[in-house]
Amino acid sequence: QVQLVESGGGLVQAGGSLRLSCAASGRTFSSYAAGWFRQAPGKEREFVAAISWSGSSTYYASSVKGRFTISRDNAQNTAYLRMNSLKPEDTAVYYCAAGTTYGSRWPADFGSWGQGTQVTVSS
Repeated sequence: QVQLVESGGGLVQAGGSLRLSCAASGRTFSSYAAGWFRQAPGKEREFVAAISWSGSSTYYASSVKGRFTISRDNAQNTAYLRMNSLKPEDTAVYYCAAGTTYGSRWPADFGSWGQGTQVTVSS
């Protein structure tokens, strides 16, 4: 397993931007696909974005496509989620995840998780 720690969350006004970071340690981060999920109060955890081992391929939830960008720097063992044009409905705890299978949107396919970082978007 790889250990993950998220940072970069906070309070932002609608239309603003944030960049989340996910620092990995333990096993070789470049051996894992990375993903971001989010969970709002009273709702299930939902997929946001994922990136392949090398960073050459990405995919997004339709709700964030065009506004969010996932990236990674394997030399720094870090993944990122750049969030632009934030909306109040983006408010949630955001989780970084890593898994050995690329292409999934299901939390169960990601074996390593961070503790989460809160993102709050005010209207």
